[in-house]
Amino acid sequence: MSNDTFELSLMDSEEKEMLNAIWNIIPEQDRKDMKQTDVLFVLDMIDDFLIENDLLVEGDEDITYLEGEVDETEQMQFIYNAAQEAGKNLTMTQIQIILDAELQYGIQEGYYTEED
Repeated sequence: MSNDTFELSLMDSEEKEMLNAIWNIIPEQDRKDMKQTDVLFVLDMIDDFLIENDLLVEGDEDITYLEGEVDETEQMQFIYNAAQEAGKNLTMTQIQIILDAELQYGIQEGYYTEED
């Protein structure tokens, strides 16, 4: 079992559904040099960024997202730096594509509202 397969096998059905939905939002031509585990990595780093900026609190059983502004440039740099440290070959463009897909998914699911 590859590391990618193992990592994906640890997800519950709700997480897998979310990951698949985000993956399918990404245009096929943009997915060719990415793996679903790259998307999962970016999603994990979004949460790490939010924790570091006091916008997410993890409890024993639940996660609470707090109101606040996210500096998208800082978030992008945080994720890019984490990807480099992890040995992932994600470009800033790929990270932006994943972030855009996650935002679109969040809007579709009602987690986010579109700003005018």
